[in-house]
Amino acid sequence: MFIIGIGTATPAQRYSQADCWRALQGAAQFRKLNPRSKAILKKVLTGGNGIATRHFALPKLDQVFNFTPDALHARFVENAPALAALAGERALADSKTGPREIDAVLVSTCTGYLCPGLTSYVSERLGLRPDVLALDLVGQGCGAAIPNLQTAQTLLAAGNCDRVLSICVEVCSAAFYLDNDAGVLISACLFGDGAGAAVLSSSANGGRRIQWKGSGSLMKPGNRDALRFEHKSGMLRNILTPQVPELAAQHAGTVFDETLARAGAARAQINGWVFHPGGRDVLLALRERFQLSDDDIRWSRSVLREYGNMSSPSVLFVLQAALADGVSGGLWWMSAFGAGFSCHGALLEVE
Repeated sequence: MFIIGIGTATPAQRYSQADCWRALQGAAQFRKLNPRSKAILKKVLTGGNGIATRHFALPKLDQVFNFTPDALHARFVENAPALAALAGERALADSKTGPREIDAVLVSTCTGYLCPGLTSYVSERLGLRPDVLALDLVGQGCGAAIPNLQTAQTLLAAGNCDRVLSICVEVCSAAFYLDNDAGVLISACLFGDGAGAAVLSSSANGGRRIQWKGSGSLMKPGNRDALRFEHKSGMLRNILTPQVPELAAQHAGTVFDETLARAGAARAQINGWVFHPGGRDVLLALRERFQLSDDDIRWSRSVLREYGNMSSPSVLFVLQAALADGVSGGLWWMSAFGAGFSCHGALLEVE
């Protein structure tokens, strides 16, 4: 399988962490929090957490404090199809692929629910064929991009498709919530909205050659309560615990070692590192586990700084940034992880 095109999209509205802190102080919900919770929000939003700005699907920042179930669902319905289609359109253009050439469309999300799924809306907006194979993949959290690509690889390898459009979209602002739980508060300070897409093919298309050489996954249900969504009062509520950076680094290392062993490759052959930017502490833990330099993870740090953690699309933003930066070819490692606790990795060969 070859990745022959990548596209990304974010809402036009971009807000700094300082903007978010000012808006929080004027919110009625903020005044109801206890002193410890207020201190956490101030520390994360005004301290050095690796994030400078985030994009939200909100014309005005104070709209983020409308936490009713109907308002949050409406935010997802209005923005997820548009973001997903825009990223898909850009990936199609990058790959020089016409919409009618797409045989399957796969859309991953965890921040909202539609039936029929997002594939229906995206197919309509992009003008895909009526007989396109449409698969909606939900509930995989931040790590969803690589399982999505693994599914595309299976379809291509089986000979059922020639070109597949893979999309990840998250409207994280449709899952924001404020209470006195530290994980909920930190989540509100880290996540942003965005979408990423890739066009996959069984053959290269003349552009920069990015070949899928192998992949691996790991699920640890025993760590499920460390990172997941729950429903509370009809709304999605993120559970985020302090163990996440350690778990991410540990499981990412296991997937890396096992995938390289199957591929007969050595760590010294890896020239590019594409990590999901789950947060500052996550990247620090990964850097230590893989014995990397700041330069090795610069694309992940850059995406985190400009966009925050966008959940599943984030790793596609990092891959796009690395490709644009002219990283030397050879073997690259791409890794994403999230709810479950789950971890996924892919070995890419880049010209």
